[in-house]
Amino acid sequence: MLKKWSLVGTITISAMLLGACGGESSKNEDANSSNNGEKKVIEMATSADFPPFESRDVEGNFEGFDIDLANYIADELGYELKIQDMKFDGLIGALQTERIDMVLSGMSATDKRKENVDFSTEYNHSGEMFITLKDSDIKTIEDLKGKSLGVQLGTIQEDGAKKIQKETVDFEMKAVDNSNVLIQELLSKKIDVAYMDKAVAQGYIEEQGLAGFDDPTSSSPGMAVAFPKGSELVDQVNEILKEAEESGKLQELKDKWLKEE
Repeated sequence: MLKKWSLVGTITISAMLLGACGGESSKNEDANSSNNGEKKVIEMATSADFPPFESRDVEGNFEGFDIDLANYIADELGYELKIQDMKFDGLIGALQTERIDMVLSGMSATDKRKENVDFSTEYNHSGEMFITLKDSDIKTIEDLKGKSLGVQLGTIQEDGAKKIQKETVDFEMKAVDNSNVLIQELLSKKIDVAYMDKAVAQGYIEEQGLAGFDDPTSSSPGMAVAFPKGSELVDQVNEILKEAEESGKLQELKDKWLKEE
């Protein structure tokens, strides 16, 4: 019995020592993998229903101006980019709870949003546009009177439409979750006109054979990268955007994705 106990004790102690060594070895391996150039991950959120800024291709991969810009920013920072797709009106909340590191989603840097998140310098400004069916008699902003106008929930266009409704002309407003639904509402004649970012609108007009006209009242801020309040990434990304502007990289992406206005 004694010999058996001693043998078991020896095995147990040996296993403990091996486990300890293995644990230490594992920790060292983790540390070494971190120190051996393995990229850290930066998590970005977007609402991938806003072509040409963000959408998915036929295989389900993210694509668009913001996607290319995000990948460029991540590469310059030395991070691996991970993208989460969510509804646009949930993006600010995701930043506030720090579930993500940044947002690139055609988001305008409004004063209201600046109360809750930080923004980079602006990287694009498109303006707004009204979209109608080809044979529509809505040609000017005055023609909106008594009509039904659709916007995407949580966007600057929703705020802009409310302002036009209050100050310029009265109409019925309907807010939907994403721009694809908005266009379907227009095509099925559930709304008379859609109101959205000009670069996005131009893509739909060409793709769906629609018509449209610019918003003469628009003076919205440009698009920027959004971050949680106090994020140390803001200054770093601003420097990257500045260099991208100077090197022509930003213009290269605009030439690739955005229509000439």
